[in-house]
Amino acid sequence: MAQEFVNCKIQPGKLVVFIKPTCPYCRRAQEILSQLPTKQRLLEFVDITASNHTNKIQDYLQQLTGARMVPRVFIGKDCIGGCSDLVSTQQSGELLTRLKQIGALQ
Repeated sequence: MAQEFVNCKIQPGKLVVFIKPTCPYCRRAQEILSQLPTKQRLLEFVDITASNHTNKIQDYLQQLTGARMVPRVFIGKDCIGGCSDLVSTQQSGELLTRLKQIGALQ
């Protein structure tokens, strides 16, 4: 169930972030990404606490990405990591470049 849930969210051409609403790092990632000119419906924040399978989802994210913690930021099918990775990618200019490559920017 967790594997299917995660895999159906991660899609080419989409920016997806798995979050917990109470996590300060998740909120920071949301702030950063919400300011970008992404096309409608191509940025999705997925609250993993909205289901009864939070631990299983995190277990699968660990299998998939090597880390269980959230946020987990996916640009297309590639996980770039968590909040500090997102900040580094943004500061280097790579974030906008990668979002352009997948066609997620307006």
